[in-house]
Amino acid sequence: MGNKFEIAEDKKQELLKEIKRYKKTPGPLMPILHEAQRIFGCIPVEVQKIVSLETGVSIAEINGVVTFYSSFTLSPKGEHIVGVCLGTPCYVRGSQTILDAVKSELGVNVDETTEDGFFTLEAIRCIGTCGMAPVMSIDENVYGEINVTKAQKLIREARSK
Repeated sequence: MGNKFEIAEDKKQELLKEIKRYKKTPGPLMPILHEAQRIFGCIPVEVQKIVSLETGVSIAEINGVVTFYSSFTLSPKGEHIVGVCLGTPCYVRGSQTILDAVKSELGVNVDETTEDGFFTLEAIRCIGTCGMAPVMSIDENVYGEINVTKAQKLIREARSK
């Protein structure tokens, strides 16, 4: 998914309308970025450039905001988010091996989305289920005491639904 992000003209016009709506309000950047995320599903550099041109805020500042807040993303997310915890208890119990197996199963690296747009893989930090380490999640569902075989089975089951 290293391709240049294509901006459809109708979505660009919708973003320009939202920028105009918020531009004169105090602290317009956050609401504009939330609208950009809603419109495009992500805020890649191509979208950041439009926001920068229209608001006068530097791309560096915009990128800093986009990369700081977890509610924003630089690339489109898949329909389903697969997370493998790399927090200390999970890591000590083999979550890196599980993450490597899931990467192989999905054919993507961390923070990438499968070509069909179905899965995005994330390396996550502690989600508070350390007693079940290692853990992985698919969307809001958390699975504990995972091993490579269980992880691959969960991915295949999710794909077949």
